[in-house]
Amino acid sequence: MKTDTPAAGAGQPCATARRGRPRSEAAEQAIFTAVEDLMAGGTTLSELTIEGIATAAGVGKATIYRRWPNKEALLVDVVSRLEVPMPESTGGSAREELVAMIDYMRRRGLAKRTRWVLKAAFGQMHSLPELHAAYYDRVVKPRREAALDLVQRAIDEGVLRADLDLDLLGDLLMGPILYRSILWDDSDLEDPELARKMVDALLDGLAPRPAAP
Repeated sequence: MKTDTPAAGAGQPCATARRGRPRSEAAEQAIFTAVEDLMAGGTTLSELTIEGIATAAGVGKATIYRRWPNKEALLVDVVSRLEVPMPESTGGSAREELVAMIDYMRRRGLAKRTRWVLKAAFGQMHSLPELHAAYYDRVVKPRREAALDLVQRAIDEGVLRADLDLDLLGDLLMGPILYRSILWDDSDLEDPELARKMVDALLDGLAPRPAAP
């Protein structure tokens, strides 16, 4: 995948180049905004180039390369920045933390539906193996690990069965909200109580079995 030679017609027609060379945080913000503007104007992820982004942001290519080694790393940061932030740990029970995690996924699904740029990015990412792999390593994998840590806490606290594989338990807990937020576009994600309902229903079904008399 080329990152420093713009595709024909890509980049420049979709946004007016900004004058000057903003620095540090201002430059970073200009670069992020340029990518969002280019995508909003119809430029696809594969058409985006470092040169086109630099022109739209009013910075030199070297300014981008000082921050990101390639286009894929930049786009992962752009998409991550558009997403709903991960919830901070409250120090509460495993159940409370699981509710917060599921609710984060619910809100993330809503954001993907309402923000065209984010939806377009996710829709195109699977056709770009390098970008998809980078996104998985930097975003998906750490979040899955955080979710499995919560599942392990729930086992340790005695609210989940300990006789099932950890990954299976994670899939059973996270699968329903992933189905609703990713695969089922018309599902109801507006209910703020959805996460609590899901977690409580799942914990009831996956609670430790009582000891035999």
